[in-house]
This record gives sequence, C-alpha cells and structure tokens, in this order.
Amino acid sequence: MKLIRQFFLLLIVTLIVSCTSAELPKPISVHPQNPHYFLFREKPVVFIGSTEHYGAVMNLDFDYVKYLDELAACGLNITRTFSGVYVEPSGAFGIKKNTMAPAPERYITPWARSSEPGYSNGGNKFDLNKWDEAYFTRLKDFITEAGKRNVVVELDLFSCIYDTIQWKLSPLYYSNNINNMQVIREWKEVLSLKHPELLDMQGKMAKKIVNELKDFDNLYYEICNEPYFGDTLALREWEVYMTGVVADAEKDFVNKHLISNNVQNFKKLVPEPRQHVSIYNFHYAEPPVTVPLNYHLKLPLGDNETGFRGIEGTIYRIEAWRFLLAGGALFNHLDYSFTTENEDGSYVVQKGEPGGGSRELREQFRILAGFMGSLNFINMKPLSDDVVKPGTDGTSVDGLVEDGKVWALYLSVKDTVSVSSVLEVSLPVGSYNITWTDTKTGTVTPESNNGHKGGWLQIKSPEYLRDIAVKISKTN
Repeated sequence: MKLIRQFFLLLIVTLIVSCTSAELPKPISVHPQNPHYFLFREKPVVFIGSTEHYGAVMNLDFDYVKYLDELAACGLNITRTFSGVYVEPSGAFGIKKNTMAPAPERYITPWARSSEPGYSNGGNKFDLNKWDEAYFTRLKDFITEAGKRNVVVELDLFSCIYDTIQWKLSPLYYSNNINNMQVIREWKEVLSLKHPELLDMQGKMAKKIVNELKDFDNLYYEICNEPYFGDTLALREWEVYMTGVVADAEKDFVNKHLISNNVQNFKKLVPEPRQHVSIYNFHYAEPPVTVPLNYHLKLPLGDNETGFRGIEGTIYRIEAWRFLLAGGALFNHLDYSFTTENEDGSYVVQKGEPGGGSRELREQFRILAGFMGSLNFINMKPLSDDVVKPGTDGTSVDGLVEDGKVWALYLSVKDTVSVSSVLEVSLPVGSYNITWTDTKTGTVTPESNNGHKGGWLQIKSPEYLRDIAVKISKTN
C-alpha cells in the first residue's frame, strides 16, 4: 500500500507540474519553419521599433506607460532597455535629455541603496549584497505593460563602458558601494575575466534578473551592448562566459528565452553560430552587405540601433526597409524624440544631436510593418541577382521572393528629386496584380498585367521621392 500511495503522489505532482508548465506562455522563439524569423504568440513576426535611449526602467522620472502607448499607437512591436548596471552622465555623446542620465537620486538599479551617503551622482552608496525589490517591481511592470501591447522587450544586461566617466558612475565602482570592492580604475578591464570578484557580482546580477523574469513571454536577452570598444579580445572572452551564465541559469526552465549577441557596428562576418546565441544584432547596419554576409547562420539578424547619420528621418526609413527586405528579421530605430518630459515622443530633435526621431518617422515605420504583414515571409527568401534588372541608373533594389507567387521589392535612389524607375522582373507565365506603396504616406497604387507569356516583364513605377515599394502577386 505504501508503494501505491507513493506512486499516486508522484503521479499527482507530475500532473500538477505538467499543467503549470502548459499554462506558461512560450517566449518569443525562432520560427520552426524558417529560422531567419521569429515566432511570437503563435504567429510569425518581424520586429520593428523606435526606441527611447534605453533608460525606461533605470530612470524613475520616465513614464514608460505613456511611452509604450505611443509605440502601440504607431503599430510598433519591440523596445530595447538597459538593466541599469551601466549609466551615463548628462551630455554624454551629445544627447540632450538623455533618459540614461537620470537626475540625482532618480537612478534605480538591481542593487539597493545603503544608509551611507556618497554615491558619485547623488544619494547613498549601493549595497551589492542586497537587491532592490522596487527595481524588480518596476522592471516586471515595464515588461508586463509592454506585453499588454504586444511589444517585445530586448533587455540588455550589460553595456560597454566606453570611458572612465561612465565607469565612475557604476554601482560596481569601488567608491560607489559599501562592499569594499577591488579598486579597478581601468574601464577597459570591467568587462573581462581579469577580476574574479567583479565577475562574480556581474554573474549574480545576471542570474537574479533571469530568475525574476523567467515567466515572461515578450522578452529576450542581449548579453552586452557594443562589446567591441576597448580590448576586443577580452570583451569577447567575457561575452562568451556571460552568455554561458545566462544559458546555465535557464537550463532547468520549461521555456527558455532567446539570447542575442551584439556583433558589430556596420557589418561583420560571423562564420558560424555561437553557442547559446539565437539572435545576431548589428548597429548602424549596412543592409546590402550585413544581411547577405550572415544569412548562412540561418538565424534571425537584427539592426537594433541606428543613428549618427543626421536628424532627418529619410535615412533611417531607408535603412529599415532595406534591412528587412534583404532578409533581416528585426529593425529598431534609436529615437531621440522620447525624453523624461516627452514620453509621447514629442521632443523635436535638434541639429547636432546624434540621431533622429519623430511621430512622422514612426508612422512611416508603421507603413513598413503593414507591408511586411501582408507577406507570407516565412515562405520567402532574399532576391537573387537573376530575378530583377534595375532599368534606371542608380536604383537599388532589395526584395523577398515567394517562389512563383509573390515578389516584394523595395526601390531606393540617392536622388533628392522625384523620379520614376523602370524595372524588368523575371516572372513565369500568368497574370499579376502589381501594387505600389508610397513608403512615406502609405498611398497604394494598383495595376495589373494579364496574360504575361513568361520571362522578363517591364514595369514602371509611379513618380516617387527617394524610395518606393512594390508587391507583385501572381493571380493565376
């Protein structure tokens, strides 16, 4: 009888665990049919965002609900935020009203403040042996509110330090905490394997965050923002180690979160997939090169930070369209129009600031989102050279093709005056709907071609300024 009771007790526990696991929503994952894209809430998805400067959680003055409302209103579905271990001084990188530069005593981190004054930017020092429950409440609420709006959160656990002034603001800097941390003055050694005590503190923070957030489905982790400034070899060794820490912390989870590595600014070849890494993100990407250079990875590629190309929206709109129509899965603009006083994105970015952002640009990203949503991109692949002949000098063409069914093409030119482009597209025998989309207004211009005999079909675009998209659908 005792063995029978034990058997039934074990059966009941197993059923409870199984039911509980089944109720947990599955986090964003790589799409099983086409691993270049994502699966989120049972739907194939590409991510398009326009994100404030990453201080939504760490800056207590930032109203993230108002911010997330604006993202949702523009049909955007991803945001990026930093954990708070890295913080910036006011004026860093020429950014005005920088959300990552909280006012004195408005900075919140995973670690609680102590009763001892002396933090370098105001308020008490930190106690690295004590977690700040208010921080984790705020972090969870941010992700919850994002999830209500179908927005996915990319949480960057760490960031490159860049310079001594940033390092001296970190809670891990020896004079900013009460824990008698080793005196490390060289910022290039902060993200390395050289200092075991510091490394242990970093690992504990990563594990704590991962365990606190284990039940969220609208979340993935980027290990480190821009781990390629300073001692790149040491940074890469540290990134590999910390990627393993996060993966190990989740090893017993029923549902595991995707892990991203931020590879490089502009472009870089990743020869083969990295252990535990499912997303490969670039900054200021060069779409015609970055995507095809790494498409062999058969995993999602992202352009998750833009900027330093002026304040006008045109360049970022073109970057977004080219990246996604080249086969990328994620585009996230760094939008400086969001501040602690303008969480609705109404701040007017000034000349001399490092990037752009506006409601007008976000509405243009909505048009891109709608275009991508009209495609069965899971069954599409990047355009090959033998499909399109650009007939107008200087016209760049990026595109996705669903064999024999749909051709989605994006045309862009350097001209700053209106042009009309002529293309030749290799199409099989049949009839076609040809739909042009104005990338700035969303205006749609439909055409048709009936009885194409196969081979090259010449099509001419409406007049456009800088860029236009076209979808060619076979009807029979």
